[in-house]
Amino acid sequence: MTIQIEERRQATTEEFVQVRVVDCDVHPTPRFGELEPYIAEPYRTTFAQRAQMAGNPVYYDAPDYNHAYAMRTDAFPDDGNFAGSNPDLCFRQLVLGSGSDLVILGPLGGPRSQTDEEAHAVAAALNVWQDKHWLDSANNWHKRYRGSIVASILDPQLAAREIENWAGHPYMAQVLITAEERPSWGHPKYDPIWAAATKHDIPVACHLSRGEHNELPMSPVGFMTYNHDLMVTYSMLAVNQVCSLIFDGVFDRFPTLKIVLIEHAFNWILPLMWRMDNMYKVRGPENGLKRKPSDYVKDHIWFTTQPLDYPEDKTELTSALEWMEADKILLFSSDYPHWTFDEPEWVVKHIPEQFRERVMYQNALELYKLPSTVPALAGQKRPF
Repeated sequence: MTIQIEERRQATTEEFVQVRVVDCDVHPTPRFGELEPYIAEPYRTTFAQRAQMAGNPVYYDAPDYNHAYAMRTDAFPDDGNFAGSNPDLCFRQLVLGSGSDLVILGPLGGPRSQTDEEAHAVAAALNVWQDKHWLDSANNWHKRYRGSIVASILDPQLAAREIENWAGHPYMAQVLITAEERPSWGHPKYDPIWAAATKHDIPVACHLSRGEHNELPMSPVGFMTYNHDLMVTYSMLAVNQVCSLIFDGVFDRFPTLKIVLIEHAFNWILPLMWRMDNMYKVRGPENGLKRKPSDYVKDHIWFTTQPLDYPEDKTELTSALEWMEADKILLFSSDYPHWTFDEPEWVVKHIPEQFRERVMYQNALELYKLPSTVPALAGQKRPF
């Protein structure tokens, strides 16, 4: 192992380069059997017994056979494990090949839990797994990876304890929760999570998911029938959570709380800010807010670029980004290793020039308190 690490380090130089791309949405996956040792009993045995009788239905599918299980086919390592399971391959494709200087890992895998206790056991195991298999000196020798403290929102007290356990880790950049559970985030039951996150000044991120128990996201009119129903409407979850955070006073109770909405799209936030501000004006002091809702959004909430939707006339996208002040609230993301992966050099072409540096790296450096320079790597691509 020591020899392998030294061979890898030969790819670095003594020079430092300016960080130009921070990828805020990358999904590492445990290799077969890699996560189980970190799952506490009796849940480890329960999951093993359940797996013998369960299939693996895929609801999030790709549009053609060139993408296996909704993943980039080239992200599958040669050892037969799943896409995103090999830290070295991820490094070669994302850092060297695509030019991302720093990568925020957001694990979404793990056994399908059926109880709150099982969900917490999986979350706790994923944190240990990241530490030992992605953020350790052997796999993070280049110091480009940052992890996420996975916290099961179903039990806010246990989630807060998990945040306390990992907040001091040098490579844990954010807390990762889900949005599907009820009640909405404005309920006081979640205050222990917000309190722990603000105590340690660490952002709380939420990625589109199936919820703690792997249930499909539900729309206001029930479960969706098709994949395209889900892909078009899942932003409604984020809309509801944004409204709840603001109107239920979470940001007034926790004035330093930072929320990151990953892969929930972002262009809906502009009309939502207009609508919330109008309601604030109409209802007056009865809403109890100290500021306009749009001010809370710009100070407390960030969005990632993927999926980057745009109209046929791309100048309209430029106008929308300017109106929503994207230079304050937008972060670059690739969604690796999914088939929807966005190359940094493709995204940067769609961002107005005056916003590019803020969106591609500066916002993330400030939000996550990341280093602004990294050791240069021989052969690394520089997207812009």
